[in-house]
Amino acid sequence: MEWKLDYSKFRVYLKDKYHVAKAFLFIGYIPQNQALYANLQQQGFILIFKPTLALPSGGVKGNVDAELVLHAMIELPNYEKAVIVTSDGDFYCLADYLIRKGKLIKLIIPDRNKYSSLFRKLMRYIVFMNDLRGKLEYK
Repeated sequence: MEWKLDYSKFRVYLKDKYHVAKAFLFIGYIPQNQALYANLQQQGFILIFKPTLALPSGGVKGNVDAELVLHAMIELPNYEKAVIVTSDGDFYCLADYLIRKGKLIKLIIPDRNKYSSLFRKLMRYIVFMNDLRGKLEYK
């Protein structure tokens, strides 16, 4: 994705288009990002933090895969349908399971040019964020 997502617009989009009442955002925790976290919470996101690791390259890694799957399963009785935003094939099994249970409404993939080929089996559930740029780009 070569543009910046406006999280406020995205939250409104999720609410209006898919009637998303609770929007969980799984994110690595970096103490210096408090202002970002406060802003995301003000927009209506429920943040689930994951500790981060400093990489030798100077980058930061926060692996949230297990948390997303765990929360999706914990919350399963509490939602009618789910929207998952990912391009990571590690979540194929979750998306497939939710489809079989009649619980997945959409899989939103950030970049149509960069996503797991496993999701090609689920094309009728997929929306590419590239196509939403006009609605969701930060200006």
